Amino acid sequence: MGNVYFYGLTDFQAIAAGAAVLASGGGGSYHDACAIVQQLADQGYTGTVQVQDYDGATNACVLAIMGSPDAADSLTLTAVQNSISNTVAVLQAYTGMQPGAFIPVEIGPINSLVPLIGAALSGGSVWVVNGDGAGRAVPELPQTTFTGTPALAPCPASLASAAPNLVEMESALLGAATAARVETLAGGVVGGFGGYSGIAMWPSNAGNQFALSGSYIPGTLEQARVLGLQLLQAVTPLNTQTVAAGIEEITGRAARAVVTNFYITSVTQSTSSASLDSGIIRLDNAQDPRRSTATHYLYNLNENLIMYSAASTTPDIIAPDSICYYSESTGRGFSNASDDLALYFDAATGRSTGNAVSVIAVQTAPQLYNTPGVVASFAALLRNIGYAGGMPPA
Repeated sequence: MGNVYFYGLTDFQAIAAGAAVLASGGGGSYHDACAIVQQLADQGYTGTVQVQDYDGATNACVLAIMGSPDAADSLTLTAVQNSISNTVAVLQAYTGMQPGAFIPVEIGPINSLVPLIGAALSGGSVWVVNGDGAGRAVPELPQTTFTGTPALAPCPASLASAAPNLVEMESALLGAATAARVETLAGGVVGGFGGYSGIAMWPSNAGNQFALSGSYIPGTLEQARVLGLQLLQAVTPLNTQTVAAGIEEITGRAARAVVTNFYITSVTQSTSSASLDSGIIRLDNAQDPRRSTATHYLYNLNENLIMYSAASTTPDIIAPDSICYYSESTGRGFSNASDDLALYFDAATGRSTGNAVSVIAVQTAPQLYNTPGVVASFAALLRNIGYAGGMPPA
């Protein structure tokens, strides 16, 4: 067993800040995450949540919010709490087993917090696993390490709306053999709920010999917290090189600044019927793109998948490596959610706000890269947005 931590509100804030960098543009809105932690403080929450490695003996499940960050625009603490409690209630009613631990599906400003908020709701009866299934945020469930353990079946998977009570709640219980099929089925359900939903899946219990053991990337919640504290405690915003060096030291994964102090000069975003936001972000080294001497384009499906320079035929960065946002103007990371991008790009005028943006490449967590099917799954997503080249080597 590794270290045992007890996270309070300050740690929740730090996790959101660190995850906003590490998530590769996804995992929910940082703006909303900050508001949710503030609402938790306003409610008078002063407790802590126990966070540790999985013990291989506790009923557990993956717990997340699924869908479009923009559909979940201005996500509130109440909506998150209702989604969590409804989703867990549906899974518990079907399996007859009460979860004793939750684990994040991915790193993200919202999805790193969801299990922590779920544990806080439990009044101490649930703890959180210090890890996740990707070491970044991912567009779809098949791009996680949870898929690499045959004994850890994705179903039963429950989805539920954020209704304030069980009478008004809409829910679905999914049964499918693979995470890819759950993703397909869940896309329709989430759209029906209005674009986002709570989801609980990959149950780990005595029936599968607590198969979560060894199927996740350990330590990632604490990594996000440590990075976030560095950002929050800095008197003036850290420079991009310092943040990249910090990521490398904290995670043990190679990190490098690819563009430093560019400007977002164009954003094209749309939300699909499966509740995925897809978009193209243009980055220039001048606020006025007509005066730019270097341009990069970043393609995302909620999460950043590929970035290339207008001056090169070789991509700058390709998923599953992380394509992480950081701003020296604000000292924070951010996501592709509209309310996060608004600090850097004014959608009304179609111009940069003047806040500078950097992009840091972070090497894939080895556990993710080596999970069978994950790289092929990313390759399929990249093909769908027009990239037919090779994938990065391990």
